[in-house]
Amino acid sequence: MGRIRRGGYFIVWWIGDHEPRHVHVYDSDEAFLGRVEIPSGEPMDDWKPSRKVLKIISELIQEGRL
Repeated sequence: MGRIRRGGYFIVWWIGDHEPRHVHVYDSDEAFLGRVEIPSGEPMDDWKPSRKVLKIISELIQEGRL
């Protein structure tokens, strides 16, 4: 499992989790917001990730963390 806190969000993923590849996004109070496909940035649940969340995920991909 990987877990990163950045920009007021917790980004969590599990190695070997089901397809499609994705991350789980939580707010600063660790309340679940939704899942986002990697690398497309498409939401998997009934929510629309903010530009800030998508930017954080994009930065993590560029850093090689996701």
